[in-house]
Amino acid sequence: MTYMLDKKMKQVIQISNLSKLYNDAEAYSLNDFSLNINEGDIFGLLGPNGAGKTTLISILCGLIKPTSGSFTIDGLNFSINSNSIKKIIGVVPQEYALYPTLTARENLLYFGSMYGLKGSVLREKVIDALDLLGLLKFADKRIETFSGGMKRRVNLIAGILHNPKVLFLDEPTVGVDVHSKNVIIDYLKELNKNGTTIIYTSHHLSEAQDFCNNIAIVDGGIIHAKGTPKDLIDATANARNLEDVFISLTGKELRDAI
Repeated sequence: MTYMLDKKMKQVIQISNLSKLYNDAEAYSLNDFSLNINEGDIFGLLGPNGAGKTTLISILCGLIKPTSGSFTIDGLNFSINSNSIKKIIGVVPQEYALYPTLTARENLLYFGSMYGLKGSVLREKVIDALDLLGLLKFADKRIETFSGGMKRRVNLIAGILHNPKVLFLDEPTVGVDVHSKNVIIDYLKELNKNGTTIIYTSHHLSEAQDFCNNIAIVDGGIIHAKGTPKDLIDATANARNLEDVFISLTGKELRDAI
């Protein structure tokens, strides 16, 4: 069952026939994968463990090379314009990309400088972001003393200080308390309103249903369905929510992997 429910809008990401076969792997992690993502989307990439989501994002961020196929971001081909693309994307990984013995402010000043920010502009951006996410009073505390939700918020700030045009989020609310989750989601919605296209992965399907305006459900390295959450629910027999759609398309088998 496959549905293709695209609207005609400017496409900020165009993926054409991407495939990835890792060394010694028996099957492709991505298999002739094609997808367009519209500018201004909050686009959810959903799928079970091993579906190919992390491989796709790793390729789009330039961390690994595809076996075949191509993609562009904002009209730029990565094989030709990799440096230009890296300046307009932000990446917030699931694992904390922070130095535990440095303070929140020190971490953010460092990561901001990596994006080319400096001086008073960088310092003000750090202060403003910490304030918006409720962390300003902890700015000079070491990261190793922070709770999971606090670390998650600092991790997010580190990926958006340079106002990226496209933001990749891998499980941005995993392992956090309800209050931190709400603050993070509200902040991401505001970023999106201000022009940032968001590509989001999560296993929290109810969160994805509320947060994303477009979704692709991926399994076995291919897209099984894409569209708005409402359209996907309406197109699936007896589906009450996105979780029902997900189970209908990917099955109930466990996807444990080592």
